[in-house]
Amino acid sequence: MTTLDRIKKISKQRGFSLTKVNDMANLGTNTIYSWKHKEPGINNLKAVADVLHVSVDYLLGKTDDPEPNKKNKPTEVDLNNDNTIMTFEGRPIPEEDMELIRRLLRGGRNND
Repeated sequence: MTTLDRIKKISKQRGFSLTKVNDMANLGTNTIYSWKHKEPGINNLKAVADVLHVSVDYLLGKTDDPEPNKKNKPTEVDLNNDNTIMTFEGRPIPEEDMELIRRLLRGGRNND
């Protein structure tokens, strides 16, 4: 699958035409369509990836995972789940400290 094919596919999934993506990325007229015969510049490709909320690597076919920067996404932690292991500096967090952390994360409310 070419870069253009991937852009077409993800654009369709997002409900955008290629013209709309082209405009949203502030590219010149028909820039994306021109990628059928030439390689896109990195700045233009990055702009399209940002509009479509995918990684440049996905558009280039280097990964099949369209999600950009998974490693930077926040992780959901259930602080009420006793099976969750929490550590700080390699040591387990004592239960009394966990209670304080729970209260702080709830904005000072003590809703158990």
